[in-house]
Amino acid sequence: MSEVKQARLAVLYVDDEEMARKYFARAAGGDYEVLVADGADEALAVLRADPARVAVLVTDFRMPGRDGGQLLRQVAQEYPQIVRILVTAYADKDVLLETVNSGEVFRILEKPLSVADLREVLARAAERHRERTLRQHRLMAIDETLAFLAHELNTPLAAIANFAHGIRGRVAGEYSAGRQAEIGQAASAMYDNAQYCLAVLSSFLQSVRNSAGSMPARSDAGTEVSAGTLVTSLLDSYPFAGDQRSWVQVEMHGDFPVQTLPNCVALVLSSVMSNALRALRSVGTPALRFVVVAQPRPEIRICDNGPGIPPEVMERLLVDPVTTHASAGGSGLGMIFCNRVMQSFGGGIRIESASGAGTTVTLDFPSFKSRKHRSDR
Repeated sequence: MSEVKQARLAVLYVDDEEMARKYFARAAGGDYEVLVADGADEALAVLRADPARVAVLVTDFRMPGRDGGQLLRQVAQEYPQIVRILVTAYADKDVLLETVNSGEVFRILEKPLSVADLREVLARAAERHRERTLRQHRLMAIDETLAFLAHELNTPLAAIANFAHGIRGRVAGEYSAGRQAEIGQAASAMYDNAQYCLAVLSSFLQSVRNSAGSMPARSDAGTEVSAGTLVTSLLDSYPFAGDQRSWVQVEMHGDFPVQTLPNCVALVLSSVMSNALRALRSVGTPALRFVVVAQPRPEIRICDNGPGIPPEVMERLLVDPVTTHASAGGSGLGMIFCNRVMQSFGGGIRIESASGAGTTVTLDFPSFKSRKHRSDR
């Protein structure tokens, strides 16, 4: 009876010492497809040749030219799906701490390598890679589902908005002043909420059109949606109430491509802005800024001058379902979802807030360098 075997994961080992490369290949070759490189440049050439092939990168720290720490940082930016392991025989504490704290390394192994330790760490790294891949596939499925829902729900939501608009316009001659105000407010709330839903759906459909209907899972995918375009599309379609649009300013310090899950990123932007606008309702001179930054690492900052987030909520905001607007129907799940979306492709969310000093939500993105030269080969 034959079994279908799962393809072996590929591990790239980088070391300038030939004997070390041979030792690693013997130790790990039985369980993994082992690729080797004698330095950072050769390792990057291997990755560029087939970005989806390598699951785990293991690199020595001390090498001629660029060291392992520099290689890890570049790989973290360009290939965030790869699990990264550092090998060192030197007690360079400060450099190692910097590498670990920056999040560019999954584990550190000490030379001489123990076969048992190596196999255990590789097994854990392989499991981490499988978890990331599964999460990525799930997020892609969610994104495609959201795009489908956008298409299916657009027409009935537009009808609801039109009905609400008509009700609001007809109540003046048929009811008392008090009743007019009550019905008018209900119709306005219905209309505003329908318009908000339409805006979210519109942003999904627009990003699907921009990406030619595909959801690229790799950082080298050919179609791009720029961060600036996502922000502009959101501001053009969002159902601002009253003079809310005048509160919002955009600062562009360069631009960068959002190549992975742009539909979900559009929803993240919409959710964060919705929270900020809600917080600004009680502010005398409300202000909200989108700041798009390309270098040194791409990010989008959403800054408001609202009342800030209480410390007890801040410490749990990205972990537990907590909310500052439960009375308005908030569940506290929004920021958890947003954070998971960003983490799924190597990004993340940072929140800074102080009582009375506003809140800044930063969406961090991995750096994607253009690989146009590959198609020219």
